[in-house]
Amino acid sequence: MWNWDNAADSLPILLRGFQLTLAVTVLGSLVAIVLGLVVAMAYRGRTWIRLPVRAAVEFVRSTPVMIQLFAAWVLLPHLPVMTIGVAVLGVHYAAFTSEVYRAGIDAVPKGQWEACVALSLPRRRIWRAVILPQAVRNVVPALGNYVISMFKETPFLSVIGVAEMVHQADEFGSEHFAYLETLTLTAAIFLIASYPTSVAMRKLEERLAKPY
Repeated sequence: MWNWDNAADSLPILLRGFQLTLAVTVLGSLVAIVLGLVVAMAYRGRTWIRLPVRAAVEFVRSTPVMIQLFAAWVLLPHLPVMTIGVAVLGVHYAAFTSEVYRAGIDAVPKGQWEACVALSLPRRRIWRAVILPQAVRNVVPALGNYVISMFKETPFLSVIGVAEMVHQADEFGSEHFAYLETLTLTAAIFLIASYPTSVAMRKLEERLAKPY
């Protein structure tokens, strides 16, 4: 049966765990967004760069994030678990965001590249001033969806001992036999935090779909 006292006692603990969950999501998203762009640009590099990068991306995409977390924790025991969690989630999602960036770059009309070459623009300026502004504009909604997905996968960090929200819920539930209250509140917090973001992403997608 639902116990309001257990719910009230667990809520502050869950909110502290939520702060850690949010921090991991923000930091991991920054890693994924930046590294994903670097990987996408590496796809257009020389063969000796492109092939190893592609192999690494396929390996990361094809293995579960929980296994990656556990492997990193075993191989890097001296690193803080928070650092491991952020790095693994960031690298894992960078493998997916790189494909999003690649699609956005490929969607830039070939005439844009040809015009830049005709004007003898430096390669760095071509990317910074012409290609990336157009590509990133088209992929922002997809990147936002991956951020939401990462937020919902932060509970996997509990396997390496990161005290995020689900980890806190499990500990409180085991100590007070209050799994119903803690897990229900945890689900509600996830919903309250992620649903408005999903709506905002849909609105942003509709706005970006309009012509310049």
